[in-house]
Amino acid sequence: SVICTDKTGTLTRNEMTAVRLVLAGFEITVSGAGYAPDGGFHINGVNIDPAAIAGFEDLARCALLCNDARIHHDAAGNWMLTGDPTEGALMTLAHKAGMEPSGAAPQWPRIDAIPFESERQYMVTLNHDHGGRHLLFLKGAPERVFALCKTQSGGAAIDLDYWEAAVTRAAQAGERVLALAQAPWTENRQDIEVSDVIPRFELLGLVGIIDPPREEAIAAVAECHSAGVRVKMVTGDHAITAAAIGSQLGLVSGRTLTGDAIENLDDSALREHALTTDIFARATPEHKLRLITALQSQGHLVAMTGDGVNDAPALKAADIGVAMGQKGTDAAREASDLVLTDDNFATIASAIREGRVVYDNIKKSLMHMLPTNGGEAGVILLAIFAGLPLPVTAGQILWVNTVTSVTLALALAFEPAERGVMTLAPRPPGEPLITQALGLRILFVIVLMVAATFAIFNWELQRGSSLETARTAAVNMIVVCELFYLFNVRHFTAHAFRLETLRGNPAVLLVSGILIVLQLAFTYTAPMHHLFKSVALDIHSWAAILSLGLLLFLCVEAEKTFLRIARIDRL
Repeated sequence: SVICTDKTGTLTRNEMTAVRLVLAGFEITVSGAGYAPDGGFHINGVNIDPAAIAGFEDLARCALLCNDARIHHDAAGNWMLTGDPTEGALMTLAHKAGMEPSGAAPQWPRIDAIPFESERQYMVTLNHDHGGRHLLFLKGAPERVFALCKTQSGGAAIDLDYWEAAVTRAAQAGERVLALAQAPWTENRQDIEVSDVIPRFELLGLVGIIDPPREEAIAAVAECHSAGVRVKMVTGDHAITAAAIGSQLGLVSGRTLTGDAIENLDDSALREHALTTDIFARATPEHKLRLITALQSQGHLVAMTGDGVNDAPALKAADIGVAMGQKGTDAAREASDLVLTDDNFATIASAIREGRVVYDNIKKSLMHMLPTNGGEAGVILLAIFAGLPLPVTAGQILWVNTVTSVTLALALAFEPAERGVMTLAPRPPGEPLITQALGLRILFVIVLMVAATFAIFNWELQRGSSLETARTAAVNMIVVCELFYLFNVRHFTAHAFRLETLRGNPAVLLVSGILIVLQLAFTYTAPMHHLFKSVALDIHSWAAILSLGLLLFLCVEAEKTFLRIARIDRL
């Protein structure tokens, strides 16, 4: 009933491109798309030489060196990425600025690094040149980097109002914003610890990176909403960026809950916010775990997507943990119930639809097998308890079960989706497989089948037919009832008086034809006469059998009409 999904690569294309640079006093637009280092730099639509902009070279160098990604040509000569897409966008930006790893990296080799962690929301590398200069390069979430900066490019004190306004502008455009900074480091130490990352940095600038939503994800979110499934985006991005992307996806973006706010909420308050909020920003794996617990405590069945090692507890706690097959870690895949091989949210929506179809077809199979088997048993039991001649023998019942199981019972497995299957609310978690409405349908059909079988059996005896003839007619009556009823159960409550009833599932016509051939063999071939004590039937017997089968079909359709009037769509 709820899907909690990450954003990057699942709801978006995972094709990161740096489109905006903000430096002290300058805002630069970057052209080009994807990981090919093609494009230029513009201010107010005018091409510029970035080398002429104060502080640009330092920012590009930081983007290149505080980075673990690589872009390179594949066998076909196309540019491809190895590593994290966000870092790939920074690497492409550095290439566009004329900085090549083959040149800059040897000039500034890395000595040590603090890798990115969602709890810290930054990455730091320690590099040095060959002249004894050591620098720390920092990139991360703007609010975390701002807190670690004392100055900005040029040496002036950091102007937080300027930088925060720039973050807001970029985030409102749906861009993911990273801040880059640097700081000098003593040459006496060749390592760096988290405790060393204190307010000492010079802010170099901001990079706005866009990752547009997948078109199919937008449609899938709308489909989930129509199916009564809430979609909640849980991302590490800035709240404004998350809201902008969420709005494009069709999520309720007017209210966004950040990780800091989640930490300040107790469990009761979080339960209230979890229901009314669709977008959760700056969220850590711990926040995901609390969110799952809050939703489950209110009776929701929750699917959670994740890709990192730290997501494993949340994937385990969710009713359905969904790991990413492409960007996910082995730990995430092992902790999950499902793996998305394409990392695409639309696949989750398709799985929900297919799951509903499978569940409906299971119920339709039960809806056919239980009353038909119940009708066969009812015929035998009623005859025994009433002291009447058995309408069918044990061998004949075995024949009926054999031919109907290998034909009619298989056809419903191929049944297509019910019309509007993704417009119905999710089933209540505590709903039994055999609901009250389905139980009444089963009893109703059992009564109809028993009545029809005894009617044809007694009618044959009363018109002077032999016991063998009456039993052959009874066997055919049971099979015809099951055949007619098969077309009833193709839809739960929708009427069957439409061409689609015949054409919607080719398997139904195929198995019906096979069953008819088998019954004709049972009725008219000598080997069957010898095995099952059957005899040939005349045209009057078949007219009576088909009339009663049609009557059963019409009675079930009348019951469906009553259910539709009572606004019961599913059994």
